[in-house]
Amino acid sequence: MSQSAAPQFETDPHFPSGPWVGFYLMPHTRGKRHPTELKLTFADGTMTGSGRDVVGPFTIQGRYEVVEGKCQWVKHYHGKHDVFYSGFNEGKGIWGTWDIPNALGVVWNGGFHIWPEGMGDPTQQVLHAEADPPAVVEEAGELEPAGVV
Repeated sequence: MSQSAAPQFETDPHFPSGPWVGFYLMPHTRGKRHPTELKLTFADGTMTGSGRDVVGPFTIQGRYEVVEGKCQWVKHYHGKHDVFYSGFNEGKGIWGTWDIPNALGVVWNGGFHIWPEGMGDPTQQVLHAEADPPAVVEEAGELEPAGVV
C-alpha cells in the first residue's frame, strides 16, 4: 500500500489555517452584518473547513490562489442549501460575493468579508497616534557661573 503525502499547510501569511471570523450581508437586511465563525485549512491550493452562523452549522470546500489572492468555495449548510462564494485576499482577509441560485433561475446574492481571528476587524477605522520624535539634546561642556571673571 502506498501512503499519500500529507498536505503541506500554506505558509503565505494571507492564508493562515485556523480560526477565522467575519460577516455576510443579505439584501433584505439593508447592510446589517450577520456574523460568522469558521475554522479553515489552507493547503496545496485547497481550502476546507467548517463553521457556524445564524443559519446553522456548515462545511467549506474550495480552492485558493496565493499569487492572485483569488478564492472560490461552497458553503454547505447541514441538511439545507449550498452557498457559492467568490472572493479575493489582498492582505486584509477575504472579501467578495456569495450567490444562492434557485430552481427558477433566480439568484439571491450579497457580500461578505472574513479574516483570521487575531487580525481584528479590517473594516473598522483605526485611530493612529503620531508624534514627532524627541529632539536630540547635545550635552554642553561645563558652564562657568555667571559673573565670574
